[in-house]
Amino acid sequence: MVAAVPENVRNSIVAQIPIGRFGTPDDVAHVVSFLVSEESGFITGANLATNGGHFME
Repeated sequence: MVAAVPENVRNSIVAQIPIGRFGTPDDVAHVVSFLVSEESGFITGANLATNGGHFME
């Protein structure tokens, strides 16, 4: 979906992301893997922003 966005627009979006790149399917998969593991057993009702810091304020 991001590939359909013009390159100059993608570059301006990436410039706003503190980590400096778009996320990958692996980035999301790591979060999902953590959430289904025993290590996340005490987490309830949380929203985990998986966006490289894009919406930090």
